[in-house]
Amino acid sequence: MSASVPLVDDQVRLNDAFARIRQASRADPAPPVGERRRRLDALAALLHDNMDALCAAVAADFGHRSQHETRLLEIFPSLEGIRHARRHLAQWSKPQRRAVSLWFQPGRAEVRPQPLGCVGIIAPWNYPVYLAIGPLTAAFAAGNRALVKMSEFTPSTATVLADLARRYFTADELAIVEGDLAVAEAFSRLPFDHLLFTGSTAVGRHVMRAAAENLTPVTLELGGKSPAIIAPGYPIDKAAARILAGKCLNAGQTCIAPDYLFVPAGQEEAFVDAARRIVSHSYPDLAGNADYTAVVNARHYERLTGYLENARMLGGKPVPLAEDSPVGRSHRRLPPTLILNPNDNMRVMRDEIFGPLLPVLTYERLDDALDYINRHDRPLALYLFDDDRARIEHVLDHTVSGGVTVNDTILHIAQDDLPFGGVGPSGMGHYHGREGFMTFSKLKPVFRQSRINAIGLFNPPYGKRFERLIKVLLR
Repeated sequence: MSASVPLVDDQVRLNDAFARIRQASRADPAPPVGERRRRLDALAALLHDNMDALCAAVAADFGHRSQHETRLLEIFPSLEGIRHARRHLAQWSKPQRRAVSLWFQPGRAEVRPQPLGCVGIIAPWNYPVYLAIGPLTAAFAAGNRALVKMSEFTPSTATVLADLARRYFTADELAIVEGDLAVAEAFSRLPFDHLLFTGSTAVGRHVMRAAAENLTPVTLELGGKSPAIIAPGYPIDKAAARILAGKCLNAGQTCIAPDYLFVPAGQEEAFVDAARRIVSHSYPDLAGNADYTAVVNARHYERLTGYLENARMLGGKPVPLAEDSPVGRSHRRLPPTLILNPNDNMRVMRDEIFGPLLPVLTYERLDDALDYINRHDRPLALYLFDDDRARIEHVLDHTVSGGVTVNDTILHIAQDDLPFGGVGPSGMGHYHGREGFMTFSKLKPVFRQSRINAIGLFNPPYGKRFERLIKVLLR
């Protein structure tokens, strides 16, 4: 993100939408549970009633995206998140009693979750529906109103969602903001009560810097390089099936896709053979396959093919798992590709890949793989394939990551009762379920003094009675 100025009309529309929603949040600072449920119901109806239009818009933005994938990976988890929030909303919203010290009894203490007010959400291009609706669900459940900035890389989806927002919500409840990079920069500089950004680590730094000007609290859902490890003795075919499933969803354009893989030394060829069989079965005739997603645009396609060329030049061995035909190239269909013999000088090992490329490393001792992971930035996800309970606990205890799935990939993000978020360069803060409700709430501490209390004993003028009491307190 470089400093730029939006067009005057875009800036005026953005400022007007923000002012309208912020003012409404101040006028109605504590919407009841029934009103919050109504907004969640409207959000669910928006998805249910317009599923085909949303799937078509996402497909248009990508050049090709399987409608089955969009329903499975965007619509379904969005609806599940709404159902979960609606089911638990009354309980989450209740004041929580807290203990009172002996010295302040019979006073009472509680924590009251309170809406923050006006929330900003910056959604990315890779899952434009889910990564807009998920944070919005948490914001609505917590009683907030929101503006959502859609990615300029998914303009069709942004236009459809903006139109639907106007049909299902009032202008002072929700606004979907379209526009280019300049609009995104202006959006991040607005004085929101909370700002959630999903995107790259590099852009996340700019968003946090812009938000700091207003001391706007931020949740950053970033990315990084998420490792997968196949432990000694775990069936290679079984691990390969789950790893390739997670890597090929959305053609690898997933923030928690496996970004590199460790296999026991001597097992790399067995993994290659298994991976070829899986891709051949799942995606026959890749160039025209309706189930395989295109790379989102030419810029990202060239970035990914550049990674392959760079790896080749530095001694790596790219192994395509399907044929890349001229038709596939013209439609940005990049075949799933393993990269053998990778090293840290390669761009594919330094950058988050965000595509269907998977470097394969080997290890002699499992702790060697853990040492490698721990020498690098803490990842958003980690995947371990192992049936040895003691070894699983060892890996969980000796690595730090945003989340973990054992013996599968991706699935921890789909558990609505688990928080989702990164750590360090892979993110800051959490949302989903109760944690999302808390992220968009102010947990207000309240102490209620009793009519009968002894606090006056500690007021000046201080004398012998005070000295006796303070000795008891400091004993």
